[in-house]
Amino acid sequence: MSDFATPSIDWAGLSPYLIALFGTAVILLTSVFLRTSMRRGFASAGAAITLLGSLAATLTLYALDRTASGLVADAIQRDDLAHLTQAILFGTAILAVMVAHRERTSDEHAGEFYGLLVAAVAGMAFLAASSNLMTLFLGLEWFSICLYLLTSIATDRVRSLEAGLKYLVIGSFASAVLLFGLALVYGATGTINFTEIGQAVEPDNLLLMTGLSMILIGLGFKVSAAPLHQWTPDVYEGAPTSVTAFMAAATKVSVFVLALRLLNTAFPEQADFWTIVLAVLATISLAWGNLAALAQRDVKRILAYSSVSHAGFLLMPLAAGNALGGRALLFYLIPYAAMTVGAFAVVAARERELGRPVDLDALSGMGWERPFVGAAMAVFMFGFIGLPPSGLFLGKFYVFAALYERGWIWLMVIGAVFTAVSVYYYLGVVRSMYIRDLPVGAPVVAGGSPPRDRLLVAAIAASLVVAVGTFFGVDPLVDVIRESTDFLTYPF
Repeated sequence: MSDFATPSIDWAGLSPYLIALFGTAVILLTSVFLRTSMRRGFASAGAAITLLGSLAATLTLYALDRTASGLVADAIQRDDLAHLTQAILFGTAILAVMVAHRERTSDEHAGEFYGLLVAAVAGMAFLAASSNLMTLFLGLEWFSICLYLLTSIATDRVRSLEAGLKYLVIGSFASAVLLFGLALVYGATGTINFTEIGQAVEPDNLLLMTGLSMILIGLGFKVSAAPLHQWTPDVYEGAPTSVTAFMAAATKVSVFVLALRLLNTAFPEQADFWTIVLAVLATISLAWGNLAALAQRDVKRILAYSSVSHAGFLLMPLAAGNALGGRALLFYLIPYAAMTVGAFAVVAARERELGRPVDLDALSGMGWERPFVGAAMAVFMFGFIGLPPSGLFLGKFYVFAALYERGWIWLMVIGAVFTAVSVYYYLGVVRSMYIRDLPVGAPVVAGGSPPRDRLLVAAIAASLVVAVGTFFGVDPLVDVIRESTDFLTYPF
């Protein structure tokens, strides 16, 4: 036993995760001893404080020590890319907590709800910093299990239970495929470290290529890339709206950053294969997501297929395989995450006013009844199209620039065509808020003031500020992103 060497541990580097886990434990344990009526207030405040603490720890690490290093025997990385991603994730989770403050879920389960939300974002932050196959799978399952439970936490709603079951069954299958792929990669290379995998074998090793294919399938499921997206519309519609907002935004941030790190570090020699696969998935996602959204009436299902479409856009810079693509991916994720949370927050506000699911008819007149909320939703819809003043205007510009640099004009054309298709259903939402007449027999919402839930309105406002701010504050943000991705070695 005297020869046993414990791994070196940087406790300061682990502080964002440790704060989140400690807060989760406090929320879950303390809620057991509180009266039911007190649980929601305590749990939501505890979650907000915990997430602010983790965000502060992340920003402090970024400000005080920019030196890249491994944590726990290099199982996860402490670098600018991890810090930037974790800041986005913790900020997204804070917005989700604000949206969920008056969610129509039982106070009896409020402790579990907020505890699982904090635990989920900790898992996502852990995943984004992973540097070996073991921590990759651990982080993925860590947040996935939390999301399975959050999706079905509204036990009094059949749709929520159905969505949770579908997500669990299909997600478990995708996780099994991913795990088998990780095992094949380990079998081909004899190592689980990303860097060592990239140096271990020949590019055309059949075992390695099979494992890589299965990894891409597993990750494609998590980001709702077509044709691996079949769970997305039902789960987004059935889950509590605050959970949908968090899941739609944060999952993409963590998994896409993980994919950026993994593919460019562990599989640079196989880039000719995975760039083509990702380009094909991007094309299918753009086509399927946009065309399916045209036929939807439920706003959450429209946003679900929009999420599939944006998965295609996010796959394009990853498929480009160059430095500009890496920067474009990160730039795109920031306004996209903010607008996704903001759009679902608007849906949540309308749900709470009407007491029923929100379809296009339910939005009728909202632009005039709730001027700020309606204007914010309009900005989000225009932003999803890629129009200014949203940061996605520049995000899509950088994506197309990365594809042009790679020489993939054909993929640029596909992206432009389906962006034009998306105009119809995004503007359909705006039309419903400002132009469409209220259907006969529909409930009328009186008054011209915003919803009473001030935290929800603040979440919409914060999302709007971030979405628009990425357009006007582009230079410093691009500098931060460039510094965060300079350490990666791109194949093209």
